[in-house]
Amino acid sequence: MPTLLLALLLLAVPQTPPPAAPVDYADAKRLSDADEASVAGATRETMLAAQAALLDAGVAECNRFDLRGDVTPFVVVMRLDAQGRVQQTWRQGGSPLAICLQRYVRDKTLFVPPKAPFHAALEISFTK
Repeated sequence: MPTLLLALLLLAVPQTPPPAAPVDYADAKRLSDADEASVAGATRETMLAAQAALLDAGVAECNRFDLRGDVTPFVVVMRLDAQGRVQQTWRQGGSPLAICLQRYVRDKTLFVPPKAPFHAALEISFTK
């Protein structure tokens, strides 16, 4: 009987639901802005270097397909797990390069973030 009572008590305790995952680009971008702003010092330098390396590798891969004609700015937001692996992406911009880069970053590892999930963005502008 004590086991049954314990089980009933555990079921009666209100469970806190996990934080909701972003469902659209705007939510994901807000999270990436906040998460990236929270990183400082050497960890920030590591994050920025990892983002630059991932972007360089992705652009090199996508350039194999000659997608350079459309120079529309775009953003790819990534949700990282505790190991820094990209778990989900969102994109603003529909150029062939944006689509290719979004596909490229999926399942890649960026850097080990200070918390998980962690959101980071690759913001590409050809005029800055």
